Amino acid sequence: MTGIIIALLISWILLWFWDKKKLSVLGLRPSKSSVIAFVAGFLLAGVACSIYHIMTAVSAGNQWTLRPGFTLPAALAGSWWTLKSVLYEEFIFRGALLYIAIEKLGVKIACLLSAACFGIYHWFSYNAFGSPVQMIIVFLFTGFFGYSLAVAFARTKSLYLPVGVHFGWNLLNIVVFSNGPLGPQLFAKMNTNKPEGILSLFLFLFQAFTIPLLTLWYANRRTISR
Repeated sequence: MTGIIIALLISWILLWFWDKKKLSVLGLRPSKSSVIAFVAGFLLAGVACSIYHIMTAVSAGNQWTLRPGFTLPAALAGSWWTLKSVLYEEFIFRGALLYIAIEKLGVKIACLLSAACFGIYHWFSYNAFGSPVQMIIVFLFTGFFGYSLAVAFARTKSLYLPVGVHFGWNLLNIVVFSNGPLGPQLFAKMNTNKPEGILSLFLFLFQAFTIPLLTLWYANRRTISR
């Protein structure tokens, strides 16, 4: 929570010294259209994430099972941790810095710059240093995702859509399907089998492109009224 407060404070300082703007330019004030965008982004990402994990398990001859002893407080704690991490990343990469970059450099260059920074950031969070191939894959994969979220912010002039998409994917991926830094959560796989060959490539491409493309499609059809 401290990180979010610091990110908000830095955002306010940057916006104020840049052009005497307030945090409201980030579209933080809820409205009917912004809430709809958040829910739509969350559902798009959540459904796509579920399809990805189900296909992964089925193609590998695997099954999901409820983890014994997983409690509601544990689910709430995992969800809260995920939301905090999403908000922190959104305020950093799709907040004041992106707003200023759009004003100074234009939407296209600003979104590409934000995407590049998001991809480089994940070299650290994925511990990808030392493996050039992994670094390239992580940069392209997370960078494209970051680009779609940046476009979502630019098109809607609000953080609600990118937060919804980001939170929807991370919540399902980490808390529901136990694929993240929190370890075993709601579901666990029955074995360690993994897809191979063409199926593995297809699933990777599905994960890499589905959510960014859906986000770009939806963002191009939304205008958030503040």
